[in-house]
Amino acid sequence: MQQHKRPPASILFIFGGSGDLNYRKLTPALYNLFLDEWMPDKFAIVGIGRTEYSAEDYRSHLTEGIAKFSRRKEEQNGHYKQFFEHVNYLQLDAGDVASYQRIADYVQQKEQEWGVHPNVIFYLAVAPQLVPSIAQELGTLNLCKDKSTTRIVIEKPFGHDLESAHELNALLSGLFAEEQIFRIDHYLGKETVQNILALRFANALFEPVWNRHYIDHIQITAAESVGLEDRAGYYENSGALRDMVQNHILQLMCMVAMEAPVSFDANEIRNKKVDVLNAIRPIKKEDVHEHAVRGQYGAGWMKGKQAVGYREEKNVKQGSNTETYAAVKFYVDNWRWEGVPFYVRTGKYLHQKSTHVTIQFKEAPTYAFPSEAAESWRSNRLTISIQPEMDVRIRFQAKRPGQTMTLDPVNMTFTYEGSDDHTPEAYETLLLDVMEGDATLFMRADQVEAAWKVVMPILDTWETRIPQDFPNYAPDSWGPEDADAMIARDGHSWINLPPEKAK
Repeated sequence: MQQHKRPPASILFIFGGSGDLNYRKLTPALYNLFLDEWMPDKFAIVGIGRTEYSAEDYRSHLTEGIAKFSRRKEEQNGHYKQFFEHVNYLQLDAGDVASYQRIADYVQQKEQEWGVHPNVIFYLAVAPQLVPSIAQELGTLNLCKDKSTTRIVIEKPFGHDLESAHELNALLSGLFAEEQIFRIDHYLGKETVQNILALRFANALFEPVWNRHYIDHIQITAAESVGLEDRAGYYENSGALRDMVQNHILQLMCMVAMEAPVSFDANEIRNKKVDVLNAIRPIKKEDVHEHAVRGQYGAGWMKGKQAVGYREEKNVKQGSNTETYAAVKFYVDNWRWEGVPFYVRTGKYLHQKSTHVTIQFKEAPTYAFPSEAAESWRSNRLTISIQPEMDVRIRFQAKRPGQTMTLDPVNMTFTYEGSDDHTPEAYETLLLDVMEGDATLFMRADQVEAAWKVVMPILDTWETRIPQDFPNYAPDSWGPEDADAMIARDGHSWINLPPEKAK
């Protein structure tokens, strides 16, 4: 096993410890970190919830989650027992003010046992409406005043709109210092997303052409091949624009468009991302129809199985106007990107599951080549696949073997294929960063609000204009025709990965 520096002693309190996020993601991720010897020498994981569990029953419950969802689930020999010696459960009603003292008592107990003051991490894996009250009660504990060792982790969605995000930021900043607040977006923990920074800034090959002089346009696709999946309670109040564009996709856009940082300091990276968000051209409400398209899936067939329309899904309001598809054209008004369109799209029940970023370069001059060479001429393209495939592909022109000057587009590919067992999952990376106090991959307050400012004109317009064509796309398609028309007006088309690359 490779030797590496581990985080300092840590206690991780998971509010919502009996919930689905902990069962499917958090505990399996922590178990993987334990197997890879990234967990601190001294650590404790305490699930907090209202469900009644004995310590033994709670550990048994989480063991099932690891067996189903851990990438290292086959490695069980004695490891479960060692790991769960560090796991406990605290039955606690988050609304009971007096019970929070039990948390402080637990920390004091561990501090005496370990002989060192540990990092104390509060992970709020709870419904968004519970976050303010839990944060307020935690903020009264003396241990939360220690800026260097106490942290609070907030899951998305961070606010429902700009106003609510601003209110939540104001509440949290009154209780904790900004460096204590970790707003988590699991997309930023994905290996291929982090590789965007390495690709851009560790290679002299790309930076000279990473601008408006050489790049024609950029596309970001986050397509899902599944439908609502019993998430009506959340999705009806969210929709595709809030659920995906405001956070995941805009963060990907920031990493593609940001200027080179002078260091990998957390605030330096985040400053550069905020600069991108602040430079995105505001969309006027009267122009929303030209820059944004929404859609909702109807009934149909998905991979040979019958699928009901969104409005027929369980717990969806009759005649709901919630969008399950969103496509937007953005411009970044700065020197590097002036005039370069960024096309983004996301949706449910689309033809393939695929998240990828495509940088389409301008076409090279053809005049020096004979006519037969120009017949198969293709401009260069860089594609960064984030999921389900994880790879980076460069498309360039090469001569076809033979006596004529005939060109073919060919791909040069870097792939993570074959290293899946060793590639950490997003939550592993992010949880380790929290324990180490590294906020590079987490959203800062001004980032969150800047991202909301970008999408608010679209949200406000869509909420006041009732769509007349819902549902407007079928399952197993690539979304509504208006999305194709929007990009076609600029002489472009959406770029879809080959089926074998987007299973």
